[in-house]
Amino acid sequence: MQPAEARRSADVLGLIRPGLVVLLVAAGVLVLGGLLSQGTPVGLDWGILWTNRFLLLQGAATTVALAVLAAVFGTLIGLLAALARVARVRFLAQYAQGYTEIFRGSPLLLQLFWIWFGLPLIGVPINGFAAAVIGLSLNAGAFCAEIFRGGILAVPRGQSEAALASGMTYLQTMRYVVLPQIVRSSLPPLMGQQISLVKDTSLASLISFQELMLMTQSIIDRTHRIFELYIGAAAVYFVICYPLSQLVRTVEKRLARQS
Repeated sequence: MQPAEARRSADVLGLIRPGLVVLLVAAGVLVLGGLLSQGTPVGLDWGILWTNRFLLLQGAATTVALAVLAAVFGTLIGLLAALARVARVRFLAQYAQGYTEIFRGSPLLLQLFWIWFGLPLIGVPINGFAAAVIGLSLNAGAFCAEIFRGGILAVPRGQSEAALASGMTYLQTMRYVVLPQIVRSSLPPLMGQQISLVKDTSLASLISFQELMLMTQSIIDRTHRIFELYIGAAAVYFVICYPLSQLVRTVEKRLARQS
């Protein structure tokens, strides 16, 4: 087998392996729930996971939808904030720096509370889903901004100066010269940030948004099976996050070979 074909095979296996692990974990949870539906000698009832599987899957789907929206908006906000940070317009750079420092330097839970309780105080009605999307997007955007800014600063300054000297505008320089070069350095940490974002969605349950954690808590309030349901919720988060983490590793290896 040629080296190129071997690398492609390794990449394919690297993408298939996490899927197999996820299937095994999911199958294990379901089989365990079915086999032990009558309880265990130590008083655990894993069948509660199977009984409430549709509610847990509904919570998982809501969690994924929230994470995807927050990742998209957070990436766009981060890119704009990074461009403002490195711009030569002083007030833009100052506002962008203030935004990133505030949202990176305060707990996400407090930020969600600011939005959930603060906006109605100034006459802006908001529901839990919108508050969660806004809060997570702003928080993710602050971290993405630093990732993008680091990538922009890693590009030799002479290239930007040469582009500006040739008649390009600032936006054209960023679009055609700088931004294409930061993909390689920014993509792995950016994907890692999105994985953290999936886990951060659990805090949205505290502002009454019905995602996986709040759905799990509602089942616990009804069944009083705390241990089994929290283990089940952890397994669902693992099923979501593990393939993403393996994808990050595959991308890092591919970028390392191309460098």
